[in-house]
Amino acid sequence: MFQMGTLALRSNLFLSPLAGYTNLPFRLVIREVGGVDLCTTDLVNARSLIERNPKALKLIETNDADRPLAVQLFGAVPEEMRDAALQLEALGISAIDINMGCPVRKVVKTGGGSAMMTELDKTHTLVRGMVDALKIPLTAKMRLGWDDNNLTAPDLARTLADAGIAAIFVHGRTRAQGFEGTVNLEGIRKVIEAVPDLPVVGNGDVTTAEAAKHMFEATGCAGVSIGRGAFYNPWIFKHTQHAIETGELLPEPTFDERIRVLRRHYDLMVEVFGENRGSVMFRKVAPWYAKRFGPAKPFNKAVVQISTRENFETVLADYLDWRETFTDTDGQLLPQYQLPPMVASFMNEPETAVEKRKAIPVPKGPIEVW
Repeated sequence: MFQMGTLALRSNLFLSPLAGYTNLPFRLVIREVGGVDLCTTDLVNARSLIERNPKALKLIETNDADRPLAVQLFGAVPEEMRDAALQLEALGISAIDINMGCPVRKVVKTGGGSAMMTELDKTHTLVRGMVDALKIPLTAKMRLGWDDNNLTAPDLARTLADAGIAAIFVHGRTRAQGFEGTVNLEGIRKVIEAVPDLPVVGNGDVTTAEAAKHMFEATGCAGVSIGRGAFYNPWIFKHTQHAIETGELLPEPTFDERIRVLRRHYDLMVEVFGENRGSVMFRKVAPWYAKRFGPAKPFNKAVVQISTRENFETVLADYLDWRETFTDTDGQLLPQYQLPPMVASFMNEPETAVEKRKAIPVPKGPIEVW
């Protein structure tokens, strides 16, 4: 059980919002595989929701099987954030999450996302207004700070706790890192220490059940939220739950099981978005599955051109035939083609100077032009 304000959850594992990916079909796939309870939508612009922009409304599309559900909002105008949240509460959404961690320029330049880490008084006012207006829990997703010289997450966490937030989700990187470099578990732990009475959920580079278990143990976090790791491995929640309950690490899913879930995901994309759009959108989804297929170059090249179900079935059938060249009589990859285990950044050796140079440079000038 995990208590988030008034919301009682059956699991302390969460699906993180991932722009362009955590739509209704993917959330349903994750729920069907199991191990997760609260899932979160793509981040949605609060003003676009109020204006009933069709694209924004599609981002929050849901059904009865997609519960409990949180919607992640971004924006910097208190009244807009409050009104969008109230609109979502009226629709039956279980919780609202404020994005204070997105490093993408188009979000930050509005004063939303990671920019909210830099102006604590304004952030407090915005959050307090939402907490006072809502009956459902309000949470926040943050990063450790703007860059390594400005690790403001503990201060922001205390500000949010004072404003009445129900839980905090913290990604163990700075805004300057983007999604590169090593996740800082010590940074997450410092946020937890700053707000001992508030549930803090860790996030960042959790690609295996072993990594999730390590994050729990190293930080003392109340929960773990997984985004990109769930695309490599939709079974990660089920396997993590098993590892926590039994101490046993389950083997990776079989290739046949990966294909079954790939097909199910495609079917749901077509069901929700229509055959053409669903197929086109699946072009960027399928290569994530293929990362654990072994040899997959022809599949990756062909699947990014599909636009119909017939295209999809042809590409998949051709790939399955081609892949047999690399397998034994039992259908297992030959030893020279088998993939090494996935390892989270925070379970590797310290990052090299080359990796550090991949960080996003912090823009110069006042926040208004970021």
